[in-house]
Amino acid sequence: MIIDDLVEKKINESSSLNELVFILDKLLRYNSVWEDGTLYSIRQLVAYVDGLKVEIFHNEHPPPHFHVSTSDFKATFTIETCDLIEGTIGKRERKIIEWWHKKSCKKLIDIWNHTRPSDCKVGKIIV
Repeated sequence: MIIDDLVEKKINESSSLNELVFILDKLLRYNSVWEDGTLYSIRQLVAYVDGLKVEIFHNEHPPPHFHVSTSDFKATFTIETCDLIEGTIGKRERKIIEWWHKKSCKKLIDIWNHTRPSDCKVGKIIV
């Protein structure tokens, strides 16, 4: 089912203004609209790792990277080497991310490649 259809289904099933506001909030946080009018997701949740949220955003700047966050910090790492690009992260959390990256790099590359919009400044990762 296309994301447009899923959202429309949720809207049609809503029974209150609060539910409609909730849907709008989610749309504004996680989606955008293509030039042809179709809805697309701007973030892809990759995983939760020991309380760390790992995401890939869809229309990004180079180099290909992923975001890691908790309520305490935000950090950005390269997909290919897991180098820290931006942010701060504790030593323990960094080791967990590096361990997870070794096991998940192929999945990160697949998600990155699958989620590139046509107008993205950064193309697919060729391995």
